Amino acid sequence: MKKKLIAIVLCALIAATFVCPALAADAYSDVDDGAWYAQGVYALGERGIMNGMGGGMFAPDGTFTRAQLAAVMYRMAGSPEVTGEDAFTDTEAGAWYETPVLWASQSGIVNGMGGGIFAPNEAVTQEQLAVMLWRDAGSYVLGDEYKTEGGAWADASEWAKMGVLWCEVEKLTNENGAPLEPKAPATRAQVADIIYHCILLKESFANTDAVSAATKTADTTGGEDESQTAEAQKKVLVACFSCTENTARIAELAADAMGADLYRITPETPYTSEDLNYKDDTTRATREQHDDSARPAISGSVENMADYDVIFIGYPIWWGQAPKIMYSFVESYDLSGKTIVPFCTSGSSSIGTSADNLKKSAADANWTDGRRFSGGDSRDSVVSWINSLSIGVEAKENAHKNKGCVKSQPLFFYLNAARARYAMTIACSVVSFPSGSKRSASTPFITPA
Repeated sequence: MKKKLIAIVLCALIAATFVCPALAADAYSDVDDGAWYAQGVYALGERGIMNGMGGGMFAPDGTFTRAQLAAVMYRMAGSPEVTGEDAFTDTEAGAWYETPVLWASQSGIVNGMGGGIFAPNEAVTQEQLAVMLWRDAGSYVLGDEYKTEGGAWADASEWAKMGVLWCEVEKLTNENGAPLEPKAPATRAQVADIIYHCILLKESFANTDAVSAATKTADTTGGEDESQTAEAQKKVLVACFSCTENTARIAELAADAMGADLYRITPETPYTSEDLNYKDDTTRATREQHDDSARPAISGSVENMADYDVIFIGYPIWWGQAPKIMYSFVESYDLSGKTIVPFCTSGSSSIGTSADNLKKSAADANWTDGRRFSGGDSRDSVVSWINSLSIGVEAKENAHKNKGCVKSQPLFFYLNAARARYAMTIACSVVSFPSGSKRSASTPFITPA
């Protein structure tokens, strides 16, 4: 009798492990079998991707936090192993969401809310959900032909329009469910249903290099911040003058970490090694540095300077001060109200009074304290410095980490950068690139129109 009872119990347990979704509906007392989101709820539950709230409740109308979404997407990816620390100031070490948020950050799926904030306990909005899934799929760019009149994409924030449009085109929303309201909080039912359809989409493209029927053209801009605040959408420029490439290297690290534009300040008449001989009082640089009125001419200009909110300006230390060409640059634009972040490179000299003196040429701008780098400083030190500034700009350790889609630096960027360093070392001028060259953080140097 005892053996028979054990056998019955074992059979019952085995049968329970194979229960179908329709029968499993009784697991949640607040999920009706016929609800438009029921299939998604149970499919994700069976895969161990999304769970209920306990006590037999799923809470379909409840909200979902940003940390919870990171955890669900992390499980969706197979819970890969990650190392390191995220750059957010409001995430706790050892918290249940620590690894998922780190993974999402390193994978380029989340950028935070600006100013080093992730807001783990804040309710995720429908447009944030769409953008995170869009980035995970490969940040596909859809043409205007996909923008139907009356679509939810039109009501989305500017940074979220492409993500929301992609969700609509790929039909990730249930036609029987609630329509997308981009800026409204996403319900647990919506999260389950949309992610379920996203998984089905990925599985349908399992044997290809695409995750979209719309296009195979991937976004290489890195996208915008998920934040709904204007502060978190600040546009950043990193401008630098460099002869030996030490300053240029730090500028490139900063621009890449922030996804900012990089502008190379190029002298109309390039400096030669003889011009920079500090032991000779008659050399060009020596004469300029001792002439308060010297303003070396710059080749080219930043045509859209008015668009930038924050400007990092980098320069080497010459005779204890910023090169006079930096004064030419600062005085060429109206920088009123903009945030200016100075930094310099030097083998031994500090930033000293160089930034304070430069500040006098744009007194109406908001200047932060300056920082000296050795030229050989690591990316981590640059990222840490930027995130300590509290200017509403976030730097990431792996801003352009390749996660399987076309988001990494193209090969010819590295070749051009290496060629530039070699050329600058020899001639101390930008001989490899057109004058006044400007590039974004993810594209090679190009000539401005």
